[in-house]
Amino acid sequence: MGTSLAPAAGDGHWTDLKQDAIVLGLLLECADDFVSGLALCDKLDVPRAELLKRIDSLRARGYEIHASGGRGYRLVKVPDTLGESEIAPLLATGELGRRIHSFAELSSTNDEAHRLADAGALHGEVVIAEVQTAGRGRRGRPWVAPQGKALTLSVVLRPSLPPERAPEITLVAAVAVAEAARELGAGAARIKWPNDVECKGRKLAGLLTELRAEPDRIRHAVLGIGFNVSMEMHDFPEELRSAATSLLVESGEQSPRPLVCARLLEHLEEWLSLHETEGFAPVRDRWRELSSTLGRKVRITGEGALIEGDAVDLDEDGALLVRPPGGQLVRVVAGDVEHCRVL
Repeated sequence: MGTSLAPAAGDGHWTDLKQDAIVLGLLLECADDFVSGLALCDKLDVPRAELLKRIDSLRARGYEIHASGGRGYRLVKVPDTLGESEIAPLLATGELGRRIHSFAELSSTNDEAHRLADAGALHGEVVIAEVQTAGRGRRGRPWVAPQGKALTLSVVLRPSLPPERAPEITLVAAVAVAEAARELGAGAARIKWPNDVECKGRKLAGLLTELRAEPDRIRHAVLGIGFNVSMEMHDFPEELRSAATSLLVESGEQSPRPLVCARLLEHLEEWLSLHETEGFAPVRDRWRELSSTLGRKVRITGEGALIEGDAVDLDEDGALLVRPPGGQLVRVVAGDVEHCRVL
């Protein structure tokens, strides 16, 4: 899928990051209890003095870690700042997110990712911003993301796909985001064709894939993800409150955004890898299982004539198959879908 972003094995900074990640992983696994210093030293295969360096390193990045004589260490708080130093120790990916470009403000993370890709950015580099002044969704619609309460990020991808298979990328990403949302507590997360993740009819996340391609190859793709993390209903514009939700609303718990970002990237890497090795079929199977669109009456606008009918299936190339009343199946490759009712 791309060239690894990991530095050479002898890079001391990389080794420190990996060890920080191991310590953090163990503390996260036992978030409600202490982990003994002996267990941490054994896992790292380092003396206690080196463990203390790793604990100090994590504390310096904003991780609140309590120590108790005889009991060990317990993770109390994860920082909510979206920088590489906060996200990297939480990541268990091979490529995605191994370089993170973080900004306090950007007009658009997708635009910045395209700029970096044109300048040679590698597969998996991530652009993330606290604030987007001109963030956009499908068809150029604005994306609303209050500062400090959402994730807005873009990933540079260099897929080995012909341009005609590019629509598969969005569907792969939708499966990954839905799976991550479920793991993080939004158990009702499902996929609304083609690029929304929703819970009980309310939008939790949106995806936007943009290409730079030639007739026979994709130079690069940029996958934009907007994910509502800790918004409460009053944080949404009044006109969106009946149609939007967040991880906080769905799970009832605050989730640190660096952790949400890490889990999104991990699931995305997993599904991109499966797509690369086994093709679209396993993605299509899981998409069907997670779909909130299939098995419903739908109304589709935006590309040509209005289409109304039953959403029957996802075609082998990602098109939505719709059967109008008394008619033949229609392949829908783009458009806005309104769910009417369950069949």
